[in-house]
Amino acid sequence: MDHSKLKARILIVSDTAFQDSSTDKAGDTLSDVFADEGNGQWTVEDRKIVPDDVLMIQKAVSLSCDREDYVNLLVTTGGTGFAVKDNTPEAINPLIHKHAPGLVHGMLAASLEVTPFALMSRPVAGVRNKTLIITLPGSPKGAKENLQALLKLLPHACLQAAGGDSRTLHAGGTKKLEEEAGVSSSKRPKNNHHDHNHSHTHGHNHSHGDHAMPKAHTRPEDRPISNDPPAGPSSRYRESPYPMLSVENAVSIIIENSPLPEPVKMPVNGSLVGHILAEDVQASEAVPAYRASIVDGYAVIVSKDGPSTKGIFPVSAVSHAQPGEIPTLHHGRIARITTGAPLPPGANSVIMVEDTVIRSMTDDGREEKEVEILTDQVKPTENIREIGSDIKAGEVVLRKGEEITAVGGELGLLASVGRAEVTAYKKPVIGVLSTGDEIVLHDRQAPLKLGEVRDCNRPTLMAAIKGWGFQVVDLGIAKDKLGSLEEHLRGAFRNVDVIVTSGGVSMGELDLLKPTVERSLGGTIHFGRVSMKPGKPTTFATVPLKDTSGNPTTKLIFSLPGNPASALVTSHLFVLPSLHSSSGREAPYGLPRVQVVLDEEIKCDPQRSEYHRVVLTAGSDGLLHAVSTGGQRSSKVTSLRRANGLLCLPTRDLVIDKGEMVDALVMGALGGL
Repeated sequence: MDHSKLKARILIVSDTAFQDSSTDKAGDTLSDVFADEGNGQWTVEDRKIVPDDVLMIQKAVSLSCDREDYVNLLVTTGGTGFAVKDNTPEAINPLIHKHAPGLVHGMLAASLEVTPFALMSRPVAGVRNKTLIITLPGSPKGAKENLQALLKLLPHACLQAAGGDSRTLHAGGTKKLEEEAGVSSSKRPKNNHHDHNHSHTHGHNHSHGDHAMPKAHTRPEDRPISNDPPAGPSSRYRESPYPMLSVENAVSIIIENSPLPEPVKMPVNGSLVGHILAEDVQASEAVPAYRASIVDGYAVIVSKDGPSTKGIFPVSAVSHAQPGEIPTLHHGRIARITTGAPLPPGANSVIMVEDTVIRSMTDDGREEKEVEILTDQVKPTENIREIGSDIKAGEVVLRKGEEITAVGGELGLLASVGRAEVTAYKKPVIGVLSTGDEIVLHDRQAPLKLGEVRDCNRPTLMAAIKGWGFQVVDLGIAKDKLGSLEEHLRGAFRNVDVIVTSGGVSMGELDLLKPTVERSLGGTIHFGRVSMKPGKPTTFATVPLKDTSGNPTTKLIFSLPGNPASALVTSHLFVLPSLHSSSGREAPYGLPRVQVVLDEEIKCDPQRSEYHRVVLTAGSDGLLHAVSTGGQRSSKVTSLRRANGLLCLPTRDLVIDKGEMVDALVMGALGGL
């Protein structure tokens, strides 16, 4: 086993300790356990204290697990009981990638030997990325007992979680592992007679004759948790079964499950705009490919030993910036030349037309016959672009990961070096679908019936996606019927990589998106609620399919809320980062974040982070200024008018004053004052 030190971090979850860190006793106790009983294998990183708040707990966990400088073990203490404020399991569970029920059992078993009240604890254990997470009780005594029960086994678990080779780690078998960890198996006496206490002595492989044990073929976490529509409205959930995630954690899950970018060969033309290069691009030829003049003037021969350039010279040729043969220039003669034209063979310098005077013309009066050069200060190579002085043949002109923008510079560069084809990342194709019996075409001429709503989400989302530079397919409107929705989705996946739907993700009996994805398409819903305003019921799912060649592939579904403001805001926050990732763009993904000055006071929401629609303009002070678009109700379409930014408001019960600086996401072009 590798005995290099492992990094551990202690996360204290306590409102009291968050207000006054001196009240925390469990942190010191756990640090002592690592130091005294950790066999010198642990380094305890800085300790952190957070209140009993789900989002703040999740943010602290993410900082420990999702960065390059991750810790091997994150131990939390507090918030695992049944009190109203005990939220640690609810915060940790949705972040776990691999659950570790064996560690949970070990903690409970050890505590039960001390007190039956151990069953009042709700521990969680598992792996996120490469970090093992364990939740311990808040009391110093209970936290110490639980950590002691596991401590000797944790180095092995952490090495595996960090990517250690399992075959190497397990070489020598269980006995060797036990010796290295300093633990031993419990030896139970053989009991050949059958008595009434058999349930405590039979191993898991003991046969009970005809009494078959239940056998499940699916894991609980793999089973659908969405409503079962055929069961009827009386059986539906009264509150969402999906844990509430922060925006940051939701985006992280989306990126983890977005398909990797696919490199393809593409011609160098307008179709390449918006694509990300999948290779370093080398120049096929030098630029310029010939010695060229950088001014209008006369090509001359300058020699240190020869006559001065000053004087009157016959004009023997003309070199224009056009292809063709150019006669050799001889001593005592000059050749008229234009900017960008190739130098005649023999010439080694160019004198500007401003340094000359025409002395005579040809008989037809159309060309110069003789020209006087007014200076003798001309030196070799003056006013000449040498071969490859801009770009050398074979030089890397664009790097992998660079975007071919609509500004035109990159496309022009590729064209100038003779590249007819490059390898770039394919961009996903997105389909947009509206759902709901109440939704009608926005351009239908007939008056609306009671309960009908014109479909503004589909054209809005399609415009946004097209503006991001992606191909978008109109998937129409699906009715609130299981078969209709499933048919739309299956048909769409033949032509698109990502489906964006709006509506059908709330708690009503006709909100069928989640059940259709889980129960009809065999997909996985990765999250179904986000702590944000607007957009709380935003849902993200993946569906396993096979492509036209029969190879397994994964398609994405973003199910956005039906209210117009919610749909547009969540598309920018969640769909765009996924498209950037799958298109080969480098992080950070999504909208650019800037600091802006508030031109009016804004009230924050104490329960959820808010993305407030604003108009951003460049002020005369050189700063960006933000003005609210008005009422922010999620159904209010007018709040989207002229909106080109989103204020990122924290979850706080406060009012941010006019003139304060706030983070904002830029959605569109900026105006000026």
